[in-house]
Amino acid sequence: MDLKEMAAREAVKHVNDGMVVGLGSGSTASIAIRLLGDKVKEGWKLVGIPTSRESESLGEAAGIVIGDLKDYPEVDLTIDGADEVDPELNLIKGLGGALVREKIVAAVTRTEIIVVDESKLVGHLCQKAPLPIEIVKFASESTMRRLQRFGCTPVLREKNGLAFITDNGNLIADCKFQRIENPAEMESELNLVPGVVDNGLFVGLADKVIVASKAGVRTIESKS
Repeated sequence: MDLKEMAAREAVKHVNDGMVVGLGSGSTASIAIRLLGDKVKEGWKLVGIPTSRESESLGEAAGIVIGDLKDYPEVDLTIDGADEVDPELNLIKGLGGALVREKIVAAVTRTEIIVVDESKLVGHLCQKAPLPIEIVKFASESTMRRLQRFGCTPVLREKNGLAFITDNGNLIADCKFQRIENPAEMESELNLVPGVVDNGLFVGLADKVIVASKAGVRTIESKS
């Protein structure tokens, strides 16, 4: 069993029949969606709140009833991945491009479970990954110049030689910082930039981080 499968299986143990479950995006979360589908086949009643079009499609294919936040304004538990996790369980997310919907779902989730392998644990954010920032298309060059003032190097994300377009119809600027000293402050300040929709800093949202390694699986719980 690979590390992603190990982490996903451990996370699914926290799900109970009858729950409203946030369906995260990315490779490890996709495994968790498949495993939740197995529970549905056993007779469980679950409602899935997808964080992307991809997770919605995977949930439907797995037989999970797909809901939305209009009908289910509170989510019992979400299983999602992360690109980096610091010692305080602050996260960088968004390399898959779904950061806005992921953050919206996380904000209304009672228990946010993050599943990663040990390579995603870092001493400080932006140690390995850039910070994805979703920006509107209009005057995107101007928005990226403003982002440079924060000391980062923003690069417009592309896919197959074309600008990457999010599920919300926006662009992604991948911003490389040397390090982010105060994630909460940076998250707020970046979101004040005209043209920024949201950024991939997830501060104070993770309740549990399940980490898979060759030595096994361990769970780190939030101190707050």
